Amino acid sequence: MGVSFSQLDRPAQFLKGVGPKRADALAKMGITSARDLLYHIPRRYDDASTLTPIGSLEVGLDATAVGRVRSKGVIPTRRGLRIFQVVLEDETGMITVAWPGQPWLDRKIRNGDTLLVTGPVKFFHGRQIHPREFSTLWRSGDTEPETGTIFVSYPASEDVPQWVLRRILGSNLDELLSWADDDEYLTGAQRSSRRLPGLSEALSALHRPASLSDAEVGRRRLAYDELFFLQLVQAQTRRCATEVEEGITHERSNELIRPLHESLPFALTTAQAAVLRDIYQDMKSKRRMSRLLQGDVGSGKTVVAVFAMLLAAEGGYQAALMAPTEILAEQHARRLSEWLEPLGIDVVLLTGSLTAVERRKALESIESGQALMVVGTHALIQDTVSFSRLGLVVVDEQHRFGVRQRMALVEREGLRPDVLVMSATPIPRSLAMTLYGDLDLSVLDELPPGRTPVTTVMRTPDRRDAVYAFVDEQLAEGRQAYVVYPLVSESEKVDLLSATEEFERLRKEAFPQRRVGLLHGQLRPAEKNEVMRSFLAGDLDLVVATTVIEVGIDVPNATVMVIEHAERFGLAQLHQLRGRVGRGAAESHCIMIAEPGEEALERLKVFRDTSDGFEIARADLRIRGQGDLFGSQQHGRDPLLRFADLMIDEDLLIEAQRAARELVAADPELQEPAQRRMRELLESRYRERLEMYGVG
Repeated sequence: MGVSFSQLDRPAQFLKGVGPKRADALAKMGITSARDLLYHIPRRYDDASTLTPIGSLEVGLDATAVGRVRSKGVIPTRRGLRIFQVVLEDETGMITVAWPGQPWLDRKIRNGDTLLVTGPVKFFHGRQIHPREFSTLWRSGDTEPETGTIFVSYPASEDVPQWVLRRILGSNLDELLSWADDDEYLTGAQRSSRRLPGLSEALSALHRPASLSDAEVGRRRLAYDELFFLQLVQAQTRRCATEVEEGITHERSNELIRPLHESLPFALTTAQAAVLRDIYQDMKSKRRMSRLLQGDVGSGKTVVAVFAMLLAAEGGYQAALMAPTEILAEQHARRLSEWLEPLGIDVVLLTGSLTAVERRKALESIESGQALMVVGTHALIQDTVSFSRLGLVVVDEQHRFGVRQRMALVEREGLRPDVLVMSATPIPRSLAMTLYGDLDLSVLDELPPGRTPVTTVMRTPDRRDAVYAFVDEQLAEGRQAYVVYPLVSESEKVDLLSATEEFERLRKEAFPQRRVGLLHGQLRPAEKNEVMRSFLAGDLDLVVATTVIEVGIDVPNATVMVIEHAERFGLAQLHQLRGRVGRGAAESHCIMIAEPGEEALERLKVFRDTSDGFEIARADLRIRGQGDLFGSQQHGRDPLLRFADLMIDEDLLIEAQRAARELVAADPELQEPAQRRMRELLESRYRERLEMYGVG
């Protein structure tokens, strides 16, 4: 169906005060239509009542002030530095504002302009503000709003400065707001039940807030909209995966499940039992399971997966477990064999390093259906692999696989196997709902009893010799250790120790009597596998590595993790690295060697004092912000969420997911007349941006 035209679709060029040349400059900021301009909301608000009057600015303050430029000029110094200065005044007094080394501002700022400046007040031939940031609120000659208002600052550019945006918005905002009703898709009753304003009211509050609380009410409406449409796309994806065609109805006989329960040397935790009930309920229904199992390092995800695989096997179906690396696949195969061979079930391993004879034998067993339990890597999704009756697919460390890789295994056999994806990288519930809203979520938030906590400490580089002496003591007792570096080899850009160079020093100087191996991502797969197999077998005492070892490898005898330049690692990485030790009964240690700045110190203290992966994930979201977690900084694109803040908007997210899933259940294709505008907005405004991120 075509999308009806809205006045907000009008090209920005034809708005008042724009024209072709300025339209090109706006386009570089992502503003190509009237709608883009209307949704170009302020990045900052300053309440006039909280600004410091210029006459009250004192040396030592860090302040924000607004004033009119009384005079300006470029001041040369004896050292050749040129300083741009203005004298700023309001009704209470005057102050000098100085920008050392920025004489070009003389062409940008005029006498009579009104500036908002933020920065420290210093003393240099009198009081001076040295701004960290500033914006030109109004040009000389513009009409200023009455005092007592909220000052808004927009994201601007060199070609479209603050005052230009203000002038364009001032000329067009009333008309834009009158057109905003074209985008309204919620009824009055729906807005009232969600305690949200109408769209035009929300946008007016964002551009012309009477108070900061007004602006927040407006932001929450836009936050709800983007969360709702995100969840709507994911609800449709979830329905296609689970309900459009019937899945497999598995039947439980307990012929395999009960004997495994009775043979295990440990009892399932309460969390494991609860998650298994959800999984069994999904698998026994006609609806196809599509579930994310999230659990901290050591929470027992693998045993949950094995019980799910046994339910498939009890009905004669095959189950496949796909892991991102050969070492991890081999580890899973060994563990499954220990549990299942006493039940008469063979586990077939399929990886790229099998010999031709081994591979042919494995493929024949899989194709005939004799292999009920198959463990492998990407090799499982090759065209030569054909399952007889694939009933369940388990994907371990799912973030290491692309969606297409996962679906290549799921959609090829003519059957619709249930899908369980597992992740040992805890993320906050709100982030999981945002990124994986197409999956049902189960969480293992309980560790099995008896796990020995890993002692975590932080040491400065001058203590490195003492740290290595401690490591050597552990090795002398028959333990094993890791030393991890952020770089593979030396770099001219950063002064950091690297794995390759330090491997030689450690092998020759620090641990000359020990067997030391090197592991990093630039080694060939066969070389990496050989190092890890040697370490696992006890033929190496110590492995010098990069973060290539952060996922999944289980070496119970490894009791020490040394992380060099720990300040260079994120919280999630640090937590995964620490998870490589403490896998056995012996006391284990994680030692960070770091010289952290203030921000890094906060991160490292959280890691040192917290072992709960979910608490660490919440701290990571708070410290880093959701933009970095979504990866938007690396891709140079708008963030997935522009208005929603997952730290404070979880209530909106829960309501958005509930509303989206209920709507898709009642009207999957949004064909009802009441959903016409919603469908149009989804197709035109949201779908393209969401699909850029692989959502839906």
